[in-house]
Amino acid sequence: MQRRELLERLRRGTRYELIVVGGGATGLGLALDAAQRGLRTALLEAEDFAKGTSSRSTKLLHGGVRYLAQGQIGLVREALHERATVLANAPHLASPLGFVTPARRPWQAPYYGLGLKAYALLAGRRSLGPTEFLSSRRVTELLPGAAPEALCGGVRYWDAQFDDARLAVALARTALARGADLLNHCEVTALRHQGGRVAGVQARCRESGETLELQAACVVNATGVWVDALRGLDAEADAQAAPPPMLRPSQGVHLVVDRAFLAGDHALLVPRTDDGRVLFAVPWLGSTLLGTTDTPRDALPLEPEALRDEVAFILREAGRVLRRAPQPADVRSHWVGLRPLVKPEGEDGGGTGGISREHTVRVARSGLVTVTGGKWTTYRAMAEDVLARCAAAGLLPATPAGGTERLPLVGAQAGGPPVSAPPGLHGYGSEAAVLQALPGADHWLWQAETSGCGLSEAMVRFAARHEMARTVEDVLARRCRLLFLDAARAEALAAPVAALLAEELDRTPEQLGLEPFIALARRYRQLP
Repeated sequence: MQRRELLERLRRGTRYELIVVGGGATGLGLALDAAQRGLRTALLEAEDFAKGTSSRSTKLLHGGVRYLAQGQIGLVREALHERATVLANAPHLASPLGFVTPARRPWQAPYYGLGLKAYALLAGRRSLGPTEFLSSRRVTELLPGAAPEALCGGVRYWDAQFDDARLAVALARTALARGADLLNHCEVTALRHQGGRVAGVQARCRESGETLELQAACVVNATGVWVDALRGLDAEADAQAAPPPMLRPSQGVHLVVDRAFLAGDHALLVPRTDDGRVLFAVPWLGSTLLGTTDTPRDALPLEPEALRDEVAFILREAGRVLRRAPQPADVRSHWVGLRPLVKPEGEDGGGTGGISREHTVRVARSGLVTVTGGKWTTYRAMAEDVLARCAAAGLLPATPAGGTERLPLVGAQAGGPPVSAPPGLHGYGSEAAVLQALPGADHWLWQAETSGCGLSEAMVRFAARHEMARTVEDVLARRCRLLFLDAARAEALAAPVAALLAEELDRTPEQLGLEPFIALARRYRQLP
């Protein structure tokens, strides 16, 4: 469906049963579940789908080995169940990934192995592979880039990997196909009240500048780290004092270096660095992803910046476990994600590493429902919980859950394995043939030598026609992941992509955000 058609539907003044504010993993999963149940649903996103935290993860679908060590058994069990669900519903965007934990001291392999075997046992029949003790030689075979010095064997276990931003787009398109109205680049500017209760929203389309008024029996605040801002609008509209903040956000930094630093097809996990943190080195789309950090932050910008100490930590710890220590000049791109961690009641300060990653749902006196916290892996279970809470509060009719558990997302086929697709087109699944029929299918603007992934002229056209991309950034950051992989290459392709988008969308390069994207790409290149 084209944007003008979606805008026309929103202009009609249809009374929705549910309006979701926020187009990240949580909001998109909620919109899909509600639409699948037959509820009249709209979702509005101020930027692009997954612009914030939901495109800046470590790209892992996991139950949370760390959460198991913290005793959060229920969260781990739920996440392992949902990991299997995503693998089944989006096999073109998610796949199993082996992890190796090298042991540097004799006691580490049995110590880590015990916990990892418990992790596999919790997965039960959804386990992706056995947990195995490895010899030092086997560790270096699976991790050719790992430093061999002082190795005392290791442990291999299995989790999964995914493309977070493209999964978000798949959720949006699947919800659209189920009847939901979703619009990106459309900011909610006010909440409407009637009799002291939330009864709708006012929004502004950032492209046209027009104001939209939408009515709904239920409004859900799913804006991630920005939920407190919308809660403040709710209180302001009802002449109430602003509620105390729910969140104590933290940020996680990721660095991307050449694939050769890790090599092989397995990820490396250091469960506990010298200062007690976790380090990942993960193969991703032909590169190596290093991370991450957990630093409390008060400021919540759309584009958070890494701290010099965070970058130094990742490079230092990676240098201790990799055969070749990465240097600042080796970093091709870096980005920062903000985590919406729910603050324990009665606590105002302290670190964020021990805060639970479980989600929280709160229903305000006005009827505004806020959901935040959680993680990508459990987006679907979170949606079911939110709808159950909305029904319990009398805001939505009670409807059966489970409609999304076996619902293939756009590009997947029901009950089947990943669709066979030509090199570089695996992430499009069953839609690869549609893409190849577009002009420029054989004209590659960029193609990675090691992974086969890339960006063709046809992919830009497909993003504009079918994936709701509206700007250069939408294409190069989230429909294609080039900004996150190689910021210099993304900057070089900005003008050619803008020219194609201008042709497809009948807009000028200025309207497509060409110059702001070039500035953004330079930020991703330059370390603090």
